[in-house]
Amino acid sequence: MQTTSPSVTSKSNPLQVAQWGAGCQTYTLLNTGGMLIKQETMPAETEELLHYHKHSQQYFYILKGEAVFEIDETICIVREGEGVQITPGQMHRIMNKQLIALELLVCSQPSIENDRYNLT
Repeated sequence: MQTTSPSVTSKSNPLQVAQWGAGCQTYTLLNTGGMLIKQETMPAETEELLHYHKHSQQYFYILKGEAVFEIDETICIVREGEGVQITPGQMHRIMNKQLIALELLVCSQPSIENDRYNLT
């Protein structure tokens, strides 16, 4: 029986690095098509566009800082060590209103590739 070595990824050894918004960084840790896990860093006072996903659910877990989410026109504060689930079809966006960088994990199932619809 042939075995393969586990693939270890991290922010310093990601599968892919990308930039979005005003200096936000995303580090892809896993992307199987069925699941996407990213570690993201949002500089102080940055935010993403309001959007939704038709098929993907997401779970945001805050590693450092405090995030402000708008989810279906409701504001939700998620602090370090807490997480929030977004279900398919929910309009949402994340904002960093703090004066420090926000660090978080974003888990999407299935992957959000080709499943993001911006509203603004």
